[in-house]
Amino acid sequence: MMEGAAKRAADPAQEQGGRMKAELGGVVVLDFGGQYTQLIARRIREQQVFSAVLPCSSSIEEIRKLEPAGIVLSGGPSSVYDAEAPKCDPKVLALGIPVLGICYGMQWITHTLGGKVEKAERREYGRAQLNLEDSTKGDVGSELFTGIPASLRVWNSHGDHVRALPEGFRTIAHTENAIAAVEDAKRKIYAVEFHPEVNHTERGTELLRNFLFQVCKAEPKWSGAAFIKETTAAIREKVGNRRAICALSGGVDSTVAAVLVHRAMGDRLTNIFVNTGMLRKNEFANTLEMLRDRLKLRVIGLDASERFLDKLKGVTDPEQKRKIIGREFIAVFAEEAQKLHGGKEHGEIGYLVQGTLYPDVIESVSVKGPSATIKSHHNVGGLPEKMPFALIEPLRDLFKDEVRRIGRELGLPREILAKHPFPGPGLAVRLLGEITRPHLVTLQDADAIVVEEIRRAGLYEKVWQAFAVLLPVRSVGVMGDGRTYGLTVAVRVVESDDAMTADWVRLPGEVLERISTRIVNEVRGVTRVVYDISSKPPSTIEWE
Repeated sequence: MMEGAAKRAADPAQEQGGRMKAELGGVVVLDFGGQYTQLIARRIREQQVFSAVLPCSSSIEEIRKLEPAGIVLSGGPSSVYDAEAPKCDPKVLALGIPVLGICYGMQWITHTLGGKVEKAERREYGRAQLNLEDSTKGDVGSELFTGIPASLRVWNSHGDHVRALPEGFRTIAHTENAIAAVEDAKRKIYAVEFHPEVNHTERGTELLRNFLFQVCKAEPKWSGAAFIKETTAAIREKVGNRRAICALSGGVDSTVAAVLVHRAMGDRLTNIFVNTGMLRKNEFANTLEMLRDRLKLRVIGLDASERFLDKLKGVTDPEQKRKIIGREFIAVFAEEAQKLHGGKEHGEIGYLVQGTLYPDVIESVSVKGPSATIKSHHNVGGLPEKMPFALIEPLRDLFKDEVRRIGRELGLPREILAKHPFPGPGLAVRLLGEITRPHLVTLQDADAIVVEEIRRAGLYEKVWQAFAVLLPVRSVGVMGDGRTYGLTVAVRVVESDDAMTADWVRLPGEVLERISTRIVNEVRGVTRVVYDISSKPPSTIEWE
């Protein structure tokens, strides 16, 4: 089912070829299945150079068609000597276009060109010290390392090492255990064993800038305005005169997607906001008012809470919850589209617009390469096998902060763009165990207190996400000199740049105290509050 969902999600409106052609001189990232592949593309876009992610299996013709200034080979979970290891066409290395291999990409280059890659005796995961080969000079004469210090901390994630270089290559840098960077400057092929795209690597952005501007001679021509222009043009071309509905939740992602697609389709787009019963406290009424009155969007509000809760009765498995919610969303949209189609003025509805982002995709399905599935998001891996619509997901290759920038370009108000992420399945994945209406009310009340106190402390726009989780755990307490056996609420507040990694926020003690005191005093049935101090990885941001 995951594979089917991935194929459906790759709607023509998502093809990057058209946008790339308009920004000639961009960079193609070939995906070998790494969890950070799109992060590489994002780091490139941050330098105002457009990037397109293609499967490593893409043909030379597909790559050439985009006329890239450079090619990046991503990391990946495999070993190059495995029988099923992902490969790309070796001709990529003979196009005369500069190439940068990262982690698995470095190992693939080495293996393909006759070098030697072996399983490491001492694997390298996490931080490591990188040293340039001739640290006495502080400069090894490499365009890739121009201006980079002779020693710096980098982030590794590999169990294989390069043992022997292909002909024409030289070592630029090393760590204690491994060759860390190599180059064949004549052929403009460069490779690093570490991950320059992650924040944990010092001067990683500078290294990528060197590749883009020193090696590839790329031009900084990409911007949010360019993304809007090219995306709306691509949607118009693919959709033609057909109509669409948009799954609108009032969050940042779906609202930006709705406004963006509205620019392309106008009144041929109808937005549908569904109350599943698992929204935050008062969110249905407040969101409808904002969407209709402030943004002037055409929105239908549907209260389907009883329907969703009925389908979830007795269900405790989180993956099953997500899939049930995903299927039910599509069923609701299909029924509403049928009603709209009944009126001649609405015409045929052939598309469903969603605010899917890249972190949703990479955790749910392998879209570009053989990356591992972490969990299903209702709007990606949780979709049913047979779909009555083609999908339009204009933000699918972007991260949250990029979407906020696009929203600013579109003129959306700050209060929308500053909203914390909220999962598509809503409180269903924050209420552990079986979902009942009384427990939903308990969670809504506790969650509202968490958000109120985070705002009161002036922290709302400084943290990534703040919310409550209702646990299927009861504990003994004492209230009014009597013994209680009440519910437990976990509070989760994290900081992040892109939701791919996250760390727990060190909240001031007085803020935690206010949250705990208010929840226990104001939310009936709760006698214990705990604070989640887990980072991602190993945990995910949401509990389910």
